[in-house]
Amino acid sequence: MRIKRLVGSAVGTTLLLFTAVPTASADGTAAAPTRSAARDALDRTALRGTLDAFHEAGMYGAYSAVREGRDRWKGASGLADVDTGRKVTPNMRHRIGSISKTFTAVAILQQVEKGRISLDAPVTRYVPDLFPGADRQRGDAITVRMLLNHTSHLGDYVLGAFPSLARNSTASIDEHRFRTIRPRELVRLGLAAPATGSPGAQPGSYSNTNYVVAGLILEKVTGQTAATYLTRHVFDRAGLHHTAFPRTPYIKGPHSKMYESFFGLIDPPRDYSVYDMSWGYTAGALTSTMDDLNRFYAKLLTGKLIGRASLAEMKRTVPVSVGPGVAIDYGLGIYTLDFPGCGRFWGHD
Repeated sequence: MRIKRLVGSAVGTTLLLFTAVPTASADGTAAAPTRSAARDALDRTALRGTLDAFHEAGMYGAYSAVREGRDRWKGASGLADVDTGRKVTPNMRHRIGSISKTFTAVAILQQVEKGRISLDAPVTRYVPDLFPGADRQRGDAITVRMLLNHTSHLGDYVLGAFPSLARNSTASIDEHRFRTIRPRELVRLGLAAPATGSPGAQPGSYSNTNYVVAGLILEKVTGQTAATYLTRHVFDRAGLHHTAFPRTPYIKGPHSKMYESFFGLIDPPRDYSVYDMSWGYTAGALTSTMDDLNRFYAKLLTGKLIGRASLAEMKRTVPVSVGPGVAIDYGLGIYTLDFPGCGRFWGHD
């Protein structure tokens, strides 16, 4: 079995993670490279140079990790704190944003395997009270699968939660740094936003609201908070020791500052490492490390967290719009990218 994994994190902007699907030999058996071949495949000088160039181009600090077979490389370049000069290291914890969606999808599929959730059942079977009045018919037409692959066409709640963004202003981001917003309120904001199409229509439309509803379904069928379930049945099962569902605005453990420029609207970039991420909930609130994420995706894509049938469902993709004229092939909480000469990569960013 040949698994290539590439993880990178840009301090203060985004974290990218894509994990390649295993590639098999012509006879269908797993092909395993020799250790020497794996070492030859990793040009450490080039990897370090690329990371340094990323920092020199203007990023305050960055860290990345590459794995090929049994061999691996990690590096860091730049600063974790521009005021103190503290350097960034590759083992730091960070907010992983929408990579949280893969964890939520795994939790839902575990419940599918237990027979408590059906992917093609309407969401109102589980959370009818989320779709009151005129929204009930809409909820009846949306299935759990549509939530996970973003074909529900529920509007996104983000502009409702941070209204100044509609005016090209980040004022509400600062105003709500310590605000706690409940998941049901996020769903209400999503339902109030314009629908992006009819339930099930393709291409889908990426919306955080989908994964908040999924989190509430998870809580309903398990009788546990999403944080408790994810910790016990996903983090612990995968052997993750530095992944968490934050209960406070603070990142626990060694971490960098999180400098945000918001596409140039904030100049110079400001630190948002202390922030109440309740607005992200099961769509984007988790913190983790590169090593934990590598371990998580390796476990997931080799059938250690969900069964083969569930993994096959996860990899059934549909086109999903992520911006004007831009679509990705999205499955259930993961999507795929093909890189010439490198192969097909599964993951999330």
